[in-house]
Amino acid sequence: MKVVLQVVKKANVKVKNKIVGKINNGYLLLVGIEQKDNLEIVKKMAKKIIDIRINKDSNNKTNLSLKEVGGSILSVSQFTLCANLESRRPSFSNAANATDAKKLYESFNEELKKYDVDVACGIFQEKMEVSLVNDGPFTIILEI
Repeated sequence: MKVVLQVVKKANVKVKNKIVGKINNGYLLLVGIEQKDNLEIVKKMAKKIIDIRINKDSNNKTNLSLKEVGGSILSVSQFTLCANLESRRPSFSNAANATDAKKLYESFNEELKKYDVDVACGIFQEKMEVSLVNDGPFTIILEI
């Protein structure tokens, strides 16, 4: 499982020119589900994201978790994170098949919600337009 986490001031995702998910202050997560992934990996990733201390405290140090700053999450599926770039043309053979990926992506979002955090989402397998105002910018790549 691969996740690109971006700290944002605001973000939204549109499908067919309609906003289907939006947040203010929090994390935009681009989520790639790989063939090797399972529910245990999804749970570990969700906990890692909730626990990571990358938000600034009163001393301007990255020391606070998302919950401590009252942030939200916008989760967007992105199978292209699973690309293999050994040649000039990417291969997506590492990505989970659509049925398994959708189940795990939805489980990931439900797991995040268990931590009492607002979670907005894109729509799986739809062409999406993602807009954001990056804060920092502060971007981290997480893999399990």
